[in-house]
Amino acid sequence: MIRMEGVARRYHDGQKEVWALRDVNLFVPQGQVVALTGKSGSGKSTLLHLVAGLDLPTSGRINVGPVRLDGLDDDRRTEFRLRMVGLIFQFFHLLPGLTVAENVMFPAELAGWSRREARARSMDLLARVELDERADAFPDRLSGGEQQRIAIARSLILEPPLLLADEPTGNLDAESGERIAGLLFGLARDRRMTVMLATHSLELAGRTDRIVTLRAGRVASDSRPATPPQHE
Repeated sequence: MIRMEGVARRYHDGQKEVWALRDVNLFVPQGQVVALTGKSGSGKSTLLHLVAGLDLPTSGRINVGPVRLDGLDDDRRTEFRLRMVGLIFQFFHLLPGLTVAENVMFPAELAGWSRREARARSMDLLARVELDERADAFPDRLSGGEQQRIAIARSLILEPPLLLADEPTGNLDAESGERIAGLLFGLARDRRMTVMLATHSLELAGRTDRIVTLRAGRVASDSRPATPPQHE
């Protein structure tokens, strides 16, 4: 599903050269759930952004399924994200002027679905995350855990084969984080989605199929969790 070969990403901070990633080689098969771990600044978010086509590598090759990302222009990468990638962010990124259902519907409407079709699909997903009764509420009336569940529903409306999550439980309390993790892993299992998530939580990482640890932009280790993953 994901193949990265010799991937590097260099930035310039003023006159200073910063290597966010160096010589990353990584293969993730379809249906695998992978945790990216490492200290802040180790390259986790940069790697996710590259796989999502939100950024381009300085060098190297990135394939997601049949698509080679490093050769695409902005418009084709936008189309790639819409069709193939579900994105979940730490800070939710819900649109405050839209209701819960409208936030979930938004990607489907961008993809050309009718409003009726998008609404029906959004209500199915909101029922799955136990928020269908809040469909017409606005995001600022919901808790952090509820907003993250909306973000998960939104990421799934087009049934993407790849789900990318950047610290999906980072702003949640322990109880909400546990619930989100169970929901995320359960949905991934049901749909045989490939999931890559960046996290500082060793407990969350330990529930995945595989842990890739980054250090100073390089893959420092690539291993299976000590205990079998729990995909609820």
